[in-house]
Amino acid sequence: MRVLALDHGAARCGCALSDTTGTLATPIGEVLRPDTKAGIKKLRELVEERAVDRIVVGLPLSLSGGDSDQTREARAFADRLSAALGPEVPIELFDERFTTTIAAGTDGRESEDSRAAAVLLDDWLARHGHEHWSTDE
Repeated sequence: MRVLALDHGAARCGCALSDTTGTLATPIGEVLRPDTKAGIKKLRELVEERAVDRIVVGLPLSLSGGDSDQTREARAFADRLSAALGPEVPIELFDERFTTTIAAGTDGRESEDSRAAAVLLDDWLARHGHEHWSTDE
């Protein structure tokens, strides 16, 4: 199983991909203007090219855990992406608080947005990955 994590923003969407064992999260290239038809198409192509089985979209909750304008935008983006991909690729929203701050302290070739997506994916894998991988894989 391969999981794609997305750190959604209006201008660009950071992306990170798990390995097939659910152990490593690697930042990959970002997708520009993800809310446009071209952006959704690029994400759909990424899902197909990388054989993605599940998507985790970062949910930017407020510090108190409540919704904000950005939270509503992330939910709407996840809904649009889900409609474009269909039910074969489940999409899950996951708390992304502090991922950008953590990513800012890391180095790498990929953008800070994609490094934030990798932090998000690392956290998701630590909390939920065991639910999705069997010992036979």
